[in-house]
Amino acid sequence: MRDVLDDLERWWAEGEPVGMATVVATWRSAPRPAGATMLVGPDGAAVGSLSGGCVEGAVYELAREVAGSGTPAAQRYGVSDSDAFAVGLTCGGILDVYVERVDRDSFPQLDEVARSIRAGTPVAVVTCVAAATGPDGGDPEGRLGRRMLVWAGRTAGSLGTRRLDDAATDDVRGLLAAGRTGTVTYGYSGERRGDELTLFVAAYAPPPRMIVLGAIDFAAALARVGRFLGYRVTVCDARPVFATARRFPEADEVVVDWPHRYLRAEAEAGRLDERTVVCVLTHDPKFDVPVLQVALRLPLAYVGAMGSRRTHEQRLAQLRAAGLAEAELARLASPLGLDLGARTPEETAVSIAAELISARWGGSGARLSTLTGPIHHEGPAA
Repeated sequence: MRDVLDDLERWWAEGEPVGMATVVATWRSAPRPAGATMLVGPDGAAVGSLSGGCVEGAVYELAREVAGSGTPAAQRYGVSDSDAFAVGLTCGGILDVYVERVDRDSFPQLDEVARSIRAGTPVAVVTCVAAATGPDGGDPEGRLGRRMLVWAGRTAGSLGTRRLDDAATDDVRGLLAAGRTGTVTYGYSGERRGDELTLFVAAYAPPPRMIVLGAIDFAAALARVGRFLGYRVTVCDARPVFATARRFPEADEVVVDWPHRYLRAEAEAGRLDERTVVCVLTHDPKFDVPVLQVALRLPLAYVGAMGSRRTHEQRLAQLRAAGLAEAELARLASPLGLDLGARTPEETAVSIAAELISARWGGSGARLSTLTGPIHHEGPAA
């Protein structure tokens, strides 16, 4: 929804009903992740994408019907690779799509959600997208389409019962803290082992952070690539002559401070999380060793350091002498990046970005043409 928020909020403010289709689950080589959204506006305009063009035509017609009737619908798209053209999902993947009407009556808190997203305040939109039918068919509890909003310290709306709301709130806050979008299942009364209800959790957390330590030319290239990948990028260096906004226009912020002192302060202030990546590019022991002592003891997604293999061995010896355990040292990606043969700062930035993506999703880093099996991985690496 984030990508189509401007159009959605505009139509909502004008009191116009909108058909909103959302990918709620994927399998195999699905082209877009869960959370991808397409709108069909009151004027028939289509905004956003679910599959890069594969199933949009079919979903468009369904969304127009739902916008008119107000009755939500769920549809699965995708067949085997050999007959994928039958439904247009040529990649052979599978998409579960949930379609609903959005207007002032069905989503009265949309403006509040929009404000939270734009302000960077974490919020999750929880929607019941599937409910087991009773013996006579239908949705006996009237849960389909119910919605609840979850922030760190409060909620709005209800999924039907207090017990279900309480169970979902606890689980959703965990997903929100990790910035993860996906489905969870419960029994009608909130039983965690039940599967009568499927809830889709769209988590809108602030962008993950990339902290680049060392204001060198490689840092400028990495800041550009990091911004492109959706990170909030900070460049930090203790040397004010090098750490300037003019040298790093793609960074969200440039900080003049000793890297280890800055990183410790950010951790103590609660501004780092398990999605944060730290790239140490100074390859100078007086900067590297102190900051790595801090970084390798924090629950971060990635800690990498630039340098030759000889520098790496010397750095490890210094970190061991400083008291770091082997398990902590094993978390260090050094030399950082994948083996792409990179030479320029821009090529090196791509190499580092490739390693970050591989670490996030559990990819091997090998050429796809030499592998068999699915192209897309099911989820983040364990």
